[in-house]
Amino acid sequence: MSVFKLGPQDLLYYEHTPPDAEGGVTFVFFNALTSDTGGWQAVIGPRLRAAGHGTLAFNFRGQTDSPFSSDIALDADLMAADAAELLGAVRPQRPVLVGLSIGGLFAARAFLAGASAEALVLINTLRKDGPRLQWIGDALVRAAEVGGLELFRDLFLPLLVNEEWQQANRANFIAPEANYTPLPSDHGHYKLLAEAGRSADWDLPYEQLDLPVLVITGLQDHVFLETEVVAELAARLPKGRRVDMPDAGHLIPAERPEALADQLIQFAQEV
Repeated sequence: MSVFKLGPQDLLYYEHTPPDAEGGVTFVFFNALTSDTGGWQAVIGPRLRAAGHGTLAFNFRGQTDSPFSSDIALDADLMAADAAELLGAVRPQRPVLVGLSIGGLFAARAFLAGASAEALVLINTLRKDGPRLQWIGDALVRAAEVGGLELFRDLFLPLLVNEEWQQANRANFIAPEANYTPLPSDHGHYKLLAEAGRSADWDLPYEQLDLPVLVITGLQDHVFLETEVVAELAARLPKGRRVDMPDAGHLIPAERPEALADQLIQFAQEV
């Protein structure tokens, strides 16, 4: 567990374990906006390390243990730039960038900005900007303004995760005694939703991602998934390969961590 200093008040928390097998790669995990390293390290990280690969998990500015200056905008460009700077400093061995949701966009932008990478994994990332996506983004921010991340999750999780996960975890949500508390506008998660989420440029130059790219899609994602868009954008990747997971939704690391780890290990063998 370490921190990378970006400024007097700005740090990135990260956890780095190099590969210990010949030919091993280092999987570099890019979070979604309201998650942290724990989503990768509970099951997926240990599985990958047991297979001889390394891992680098980190939290964006505004996430757990990654403080930021009060006057800085946590926009999408900053997230990609921070990641590229961290990669340049840590220099993980044979990095494979793995991004969940908007984290995949940041990973791709970091690579296009010059960050070293041998391959890229985009988990439920491919989408096009437009009125629908903007509406969803505004609704996520508004939910956080009214009732914090608790209301955010109560409203959107059933649309984001598979039915099995819903059944297993339903009792943990929409509690009768829930006291929804607005998320302060200076909170890191709020700023990430309002600034990074709203400023993201989804018009990636996919043809310039000239490295092996694995596109993983959860078919039970009822918020962001548009199958025609995924097919169109994936076809523009020079070295892309698709894996669809019918039994997963948007949050695959939480829903199907073992299956995701298997896919990553197989992809590392291909790389």
